[in-house]
Amino acid sequence: MNRDARQVLTEWLVLKAQAGDEQAFADLYALWAKDLCRLAAVQVEHRIHAEEVAQNAWVSIARSLRRLHDPACFPRWAFRILDRRCADWIRRRQVDRTRSDALPSENELPPAETAVAESNDAIALREAIARLEPDARKLLHLFYELGLSVAEIAEVLDVPAGTIKSRLFTVRESLKQQIERMKS
Repeated sequence: MNRDARQVLTEWLVLKAQAGDEQAFADLYALWAKDLCRLAAVQVEHRIHAEEVAQNAWVSIARSLRRLHDPACFPRWAFRILDRRCADWIRRRQVDRTRSDALPSENELPPAETAVAESNDAIALREAIARLEPDARKLLHLFYELGLSVAEIAEVLDVPAGTIKSRLFTVRESLKQQIERMKS
């Protein structure tokens, strides 16, 4: 992220929260909670569960915030914690599925609904994104919605920056091909 006002505010709030200021932590939560919850929703694909996973991530963040050495790293650090909580949730769900062979939850997110005024291209893009693998949707969310740089995403996902560039290219090409097929 660039050092914009949000980044500077984040760093200041982290320092105050590390010093024990509870209001600073509450403000930090207010500043980042929606982004973490949206990222969780991209990964776990269930609104209610996404909120639960995000809350679990915030508990971990609160417990270990004093150990964060560089306040500028807070967003990437928090996203990595959330990523691990999502992976834990998915792993537990897979284990539960194999045990019970349960039907999908009623709380699954419905396919993206579109406004009547939305263009055909936007509709096609939304449908193509919905068909992507969860990891690809997560990558798009980090890059386009949260505005993280390739280097920051690489740090969050713990892979080389070149791999992120390659994956972004592959996802874009996949979307382009899907949209072209839909139009023909």
